[in-house]
Amino acid sequence: MAVCPHEWLLYCRPGFEKDLSAEVLDKTAHVGQVGYPVAAPSSGHVRFVLDAAMPANEVHRALPLEALVFARQSLVAFPPLENLPRDDRLTAIVELVVASGWSFEAVWQETPDTNEEKALAGLMKALRRPLENTLKKRGALRRKAGGRRLHLFWTAGDRVQVAVSFPGNRAEHPGGIWRLKLPREAPSRSTLKLEEAWHVFVPREAWPTRLNDSMQAADLGAAPGGWTYQLVRKGMYVYAIDNGPMDDALMASGQVEHLREDGFVWQPPMRLDWLVCDIVDKPMRVIDMVERWLVAPWCHEAIFNLKLPMKKRWEEVSRCLERLATSLDQAGIRARIRCRHLYHDREEVTVHVCLLD
Repeated sequence: MAVCPHEWLLYCRPGFEKDLSAEVLDKTAHVGQVGYPVAAPSSGHVRFVLDAAMPANEVHRALPLEALVFARQSLVAFPPLENLPRDDRLTAIVELVVASGWSFEAVWQETPDTNEEKALAGLMKALRRPLENTLKKRGALRRKAGGRRLHLFWTAGDRVQVAVSFPGNRAEHPGGIWRLKLPREAPSRSTLKLEEAWHVFVPREAWPTRLNDSMQAADLGAAPGGWTYQLVRKGMYVYAIDNGPMDDALMASGQVEHLREDGFVWQPPMRLDWLVCDIVDKPMRVIDMVERWLVAPWCHEAIFNLKLPMKKRWEEVSRCLERLATSLDQAGIRARIRCRHLYHDREEVTVHVCLLD
């Protein structure tokens, strides 16, 4: 009989394990899944251990990665293999993979996003070729295997968790991380948050129709122009709303109108294509402002940040998202709302709302 995985392995930013655990407990309860989280502080991951009679792929399908806020990656996993001998780390891994009865098209070796685990890079490099060759000989690694990927999540030199990912319900970057290069001419590092948000929330094939030079946008709390820079790069005309100074090069583009006004009260002269906002304020105050824009409606799509409290972050995010969804529903506004804690976020989450006209 094949060995079945009964854990759900989720990666996150180190320091947000409690928040991801709270989110997972809340959401699994809503879909009738029973289990408990295991997470060490600043470990960069959460193991959700399910009831032995409950295959992990059920919760994996019921709660896809795109529906989670604090998770970077979502994997179906076996319990960790521990105390692996230094002279033979491969045998236990290969035997578990073969016993699962599954086959895979690729093998990814990963570690948590912490400085301590990055020291394992040499070990993973040394194991890669013998591991792949052995799995091929045993029939577990082959070209056509339904797009499944085998993940080896190393947390120590003698400790690894064997996991599986499935196409359409996983992050396609190692560690679930979008590593973007900061443009030299960008006014601030915050520009990467909006660039990553577009990668995460807008399918690449939709960029020509949803991010193009025929569009107009508003950037609330724009100065010095990190997010405006991304809008200008896409050829948009931008209303930059902020009492602070804007970057001179952005202003020289001819695509930016800088209005020294309060972003919470400013109203656009017409319906715009995009609203973006990176204002530092209480999350619910930002929700109030965005809600006003969407109900009006003054834009077709919006991307904005919610700055989080130090404690009970999931509770605050959940409260804000529920309030926004309820308000839009009561106003008869159909919308798709998504929220993620992006790699380039720190103490905030990024929300995307697309109105369904």
